[in-house]
Amino acid sequence: MSATLPALRIGHGYDLHRLEPVAPAGKGRPFILGGARFDHPLGPVGHSDGDAVFHAVVDALFGALGMADIGQTFPDSDPAWEGKDSSFFVEAARAKVARSGFEVVNLDITVVCERPKLADRKREMIGNIARLLGIDAARVNLKGKTHESVDAVGEGRAVEVHVVVLLAALSVR
Repeated sequence: MSATLPALRIGHGYDLHRLEPVAPAGKGRPFILGGARFDHPLGPVGHSDGDAVFHAVVDALFGALGMADIGQTFPDSDPAWEGKDSSFFVEAARAKVARSGFEVVNLDITVVCERPKLADRKREMIGNIARLLGIDAARVNLKGKTHESVDAVGEGRAVEVHVVVLLAALSVR
């Protein structure tokens, strides 16, 4: 028996970046999460600006659409993406969602790092994500967690982000 399924798509995004001293002392870039720049002695090592939140959001959106991940779509072997502001990737993913006939229902984001603490900047990060996706901030949830001093994330040597997104087909009017 065949049933009509609702036009919903779920995607999961994940990103992890090693943290090192910020240049010129090391290979780390300024610490940016969700478009918010944090004053922190360590920063992500990455080809673009290393914003792990934006990267995981893009992977969640691409995953919901059944597309290749961010690394295949914007490869680190391409010099065009060197130091690129990751808001560009979010805007590109938003455009792909719209062209595919979907809209973002909501996102649930978990950032895992020991430092910096996110509480004072969560509203800013949520606002940045909502603005780039063209949705109300109430559709974006963001949580900060630690790894309780376990593994590279818990030792402050990495930042990890998980994102789950729900897309719905645009209604025909």
